[in-house]
Amino acid sequence: MTPSKPPAIAEETSLDPADWEAFANTAHQLLDQAMDRLRTARDGPVWRPVPEALKAGLAAPVPRDPEGSADVATALAGLLPYGVGNTHPRFFGWVHGSGAPGNLLSDITAAALNANCGGRDHAAIYVERQVVAWCRELFGFPQTGSGLVVSGTSMATLIALKTARDAALDFTSRDQGLGPSVLVGYAARSAHSCIARTFDLLGLGTDALRRIETDADGRMNLDALACQIRRDRDAGLQPAMLVGTAGTVDIGAIDDLSALADIAAEQGLWLHVDGAFGACAILSDELRPRLAGIERAQSLAFDFHKWLHVNYDAGCVLIRDGALHRRAFAVTPDYLSQEVRGLAAGAPWPVDFGPELSRGARAIRVWAHLKEHGTRRLGQMIRRNCEQAAYLADRVDATPELERLAPVALNIVCFRATRPEGEAGALDQLNRDIVIALQESGLAAPSTTRIGGVLAIRVNLTNHRTRRQDLDLLVEATVHLARELTAG
Repeated sequence: MTPSKPPAIAEETSLDPADWEAFANTAHQLLDQAMDRLRTARDGPVWRPVPEALKAGLAAPVPRDPEGSADVATALAGLLPYGVGNTHPRFFGWVHGSGAPGNLLSDITAAALNANCGGRDHAAIYVERQVVAWCRELFGFPQTGSGLVVSGTSMATLIALKTARDAALDFTSRDQGLGPSVLVGYAARSAHSCIARTFDLLGLGTDALRRIETDADGRMNLDALACQIRRDRDAGLQPAMLVGTAGTVDIGAIDDLSALADIAAEQGLWLHVDGAFGACAILSDELRPRLAGIERAQSLAFDFHKWLHVNYDAGCVLIRDGALHRRAFAVTPDYLSQEVRGLAAGAPWPVDFGPELSRGARAIRVWAHLKEHGTRRLGQMIRRNCEQAAYLADRVDATPELERLAPVALNIVCFRATRPEGEAGALDQLNRDIVIALQESGLAAPSTTRIGGVLAIRVNLTNHRTRRQDLDLLVEATVHLARELTAG
């Protein structure tokens, strides 16, 4: 029996709404709900667990037939209460940016353009170039430098260190692979895990990353670094990369970037700075001196979506030598031929500086955000977070039941609740229970880390909505929970 043919689809059929006015009304209603969510970001719990009913509803079969934009908008609105919680002023966990309402406008524009920002000659490409030019100026990089707006510091690090690897091997690695390469690199033991992951992805192997001990302030120990470089040279290895950190994950420490730049120049090393959140302190007149030397780096990676409050995702890579950067990535297959006129004009394109050809227009939200708020105001928000961290440290130091575990370099405070004659393991569990209780209650959302081998309550301040009263509430709740859990 011959199977029946599906009904023919009319030539004029598309995925556009059949009723544009009804669609616009639906979109406006959802926008209003999103605005209400942001307008009341301070209200209610910091974090809500996703209800089992919502999880079950999401675990549905593949939708074979259309549900319609109105029903989909209702489903989208149902997600709004169940985010990570980072829009709330008492979200203190990890290093999450808080976002800003203006990003809704730029994301609407980017969605309407639906531009592929891998290349070609269109407005979003020029927006990204302008954002990169602004960043070069802010960080003191030369006009001949290059950069990209990427998903985040992990991707930025991969792009930067691939350029460093290829330059160290005179770019033979692009065609011939690593061969007998004996490249090694250096980073503090406290450096972000994306550094080691990048060494893995680049074929160097994580063992090629030498993890250098830190000093009492959490910065890379320069004497230990010098000793390790000597040992590697004596062993016939090729020191090639040095990674400094501007804002360590655990305590926010900043390596001595000027000293690292001197060592890199003396030893012929590529200096890369991981400035995921800390580099943005460059916008504050008061904090900028702590980043002295960052302008001497060969490459820099940082995020807009952390301390600059751009919505996820948006990071940046800057490379001092744009020619080396392009040489590490550019290829020109026939289907990507570049012209001097028409839509294929405007080279070089972003694809010539990174691994992605298909890229969204995330630079639009960065460009609009910087224009809306200005770097001076954003710098003031960063400085205020650091002042709040100092205030919290003072509160902890003045509270007998609490113990601060690390110096406060920028915006991160690490402490723990104590109790008389508490054993280390029992104190670890107590503080772990306090953090979970705070999260599940919705009152606050700190995270944990380990400082000197003991578990710490870690409070990160990268939220423009946070006030000192939020920190007072955190201290009071922590002490209350410590007493309650100890009694229990």
